[in-house]
Amino acid sequence: MKNVLRVSLFLAAVMVFGAQVRAQVIVIANPSVKSADISKGDLRDVFNGAATSLKDGSHVTPVLLKGGAAHDSFLADFIGKNDTAFRAGWRSLVFSGQASMPKSLDTEAAMVDYVAHTTGAIGYINKATAHDGVKVLTVR
Repeated sequence: MKNVLRVSLFLAAVMVFGAQVRAQVIVIANPSVKSADISKGDLRDVFNGAATSLKDGSHVTPVLLKGGAAHDSFLADFIGKNDTAFRAGWRSLVFSGQASMPKSLDTEAAMVDYVAHTTGAIGYINKATAHDGVKVLTVR
C-alpha cells in the first residue's frame, strides 16, 4: 500500500512539474508582424505549413529550434505533435514540392537574434530567455 501511495505522489509531482515547464514557453515574432496575439489554431497552421499569413495580413515564416525542452513543450502544447510526427509532416510537404523546411536553430539565443532581424519570422523560446528586439505574441 505504501508503494502505491509513493508512486501516486511521484506521478502527481511529475505532472505538476511538467505543466509548469510547458507554461514557460512563449511565442515570439519579428516586430514587423502586426498582430499582438494569435489563436492556437492559426499558430498550428503556420507551424504545420498550412498558412503563411495571419488574419491581419502579416506574412509569417516559422522558425524552429533543433531540439530541447522549449521545442518539445511548444510542439506538445501548441502543435499537438511530438518531434518525430512534426518533422514527418514537414518532410511530406517538402517532398511533394508544397513547401520548404523551416529554418532550424541550435539555441534560443540564436532564435531571438534571427527572429529580431528577419521580417515576418515567428518562433518560440523559454520565457526566461532574454528576448529583447522581438514581439511576444499572446496565444489565445
